[in-house]
Amino acid sequence: MAFGHQREDSRLILLREISQEGRIPRIDLAERTGISRATVTTITADLLRDGLIEEIPREDGAAGTRGRPRVDLKIAGAAHLVAGVKVSGSRISLVLMDFEGSQMAEHEVPLGAGRHSPEALAGYIGDAVAALAAKIGTETAQISGVGVGLAGTIDAGAGAVHWSPSLNARNVDFAAMLTERMGVPTYLDNDANLVAMAEKTFGLGRGRSDFIVVTIEAGVGMGIILGGEIYRGTRGCGAEFGHTKVQLEGALCRCGQRGCLEAYVAEYALLREADTALGPDTSLSGQIARLLGAAEAGDPTAASIVSRAGRMFAMGLANIVNIFDPELIILAGEQMQFDYLYADEVIAEMRKSIVQVDAAPPEVVIHKWGNLMWARGAAAYALEFVQERAAREGRVDAA
Repeated sequence: MAFGHQREDSRLILLREISQEGRIPRIDLAERTGISRATVTTITADLLRDGLIEEIPREDGAAGTRGRPRVDLKIAGAAHLVAGVKVSGSRISLVLMDFEGSQMAEHEVPLGAGRHSPEALAGYIGDAVAALAAKIGTETAQISGVGVGLAGTIDAGAGAVHWSPSLNARNVDFAAMLTERMGVPTYLDNDANLVAMAEKTFGLGRGRSDFIVVTIEAGVGMGIILGGEIYRGTRGCGAEFGHTKVQLEGALCRCGQRGCLEAYVAEYALLREADTALGPDTSLSGQIARLLGAAEAGDPTAASIVSRAGRMFAMGLANIVNIFDPELIILAGEQMQFDYLYADEVIAEMRKSIVQVDAAPPEVVIHKWGNLMWARGAAAYALEFVQERAAREGRVDAA
């Protein structure tokens, strides 16, 4: 039995190494993983037989023993399909990727404002995944795994939503509900964690083992990569940056508590302040732009609101640095178009509040991207589970 588990572990190690490298010869696999050449040869033969990898000619055209052309190994893209889903306040964004991680299709559908019942949101997601699969002439049953990113407090291991601004109920076994609705294994996580996964797999964090992503959309989130893995905490709901406290008995947050960072920095917080200072506006983006324009024009109330948001955000970033001392902080999200949170003054304020040592402070970079890139992170998350199942079971069908 132990040998069987060891073999499955070696299959997964080799499969993920091939996936990470794109294309690699067998001899390099042995050197990189520490697995013996004989075992690499045996296991890669199994992976080839299962249709999980394939051989391709070396790009340099070099010949091996007896004049045979050398070959590299790569992931067989056609072996599996995975979908990634990002649920935001106004739409559901989806991507479909093959087993190699290449994007096959993308899709977006509007989502009604407000909170939804778990059953209703599961139905919306299921319908959207079906429409996504139809774009390449297939159906949901042919997808091997679906990753879903949702704002809120998520226990990824249990697939449970303790609280989300998208749901009107708490403590929902939402991954199980989605799996039953679609008939496909579904993997749920906080959407900020999946942005960190996207940065690690496709973005600015590629090749780095330790970094932090702060997401700014309707709310404020954080994803932490430590040792190349997402850090979630003991209960699976760590890294709730937006709900760290910056003011005792402060402003009301949408989570129900007071004094959260999000209650001063997020869209809804600024909208609440702007409606009071400037009068109501019919659109969220229009009202935020109106507030920022008034601040730039010298309106004292608007300037005070924006300045306070910047100071609170700088305080939060400084706390992150003082706790984790990361090499890199990535500020990500579609709302990064609003520069009040990453103006030079905000970053300078952060640096004033961090522990001062004779070394450069963490690098802070901005990565503006939309919901489809968040969905790619969700697909990459699902892909890890599908790889694990494939290593254990061979070529896996979603059914």
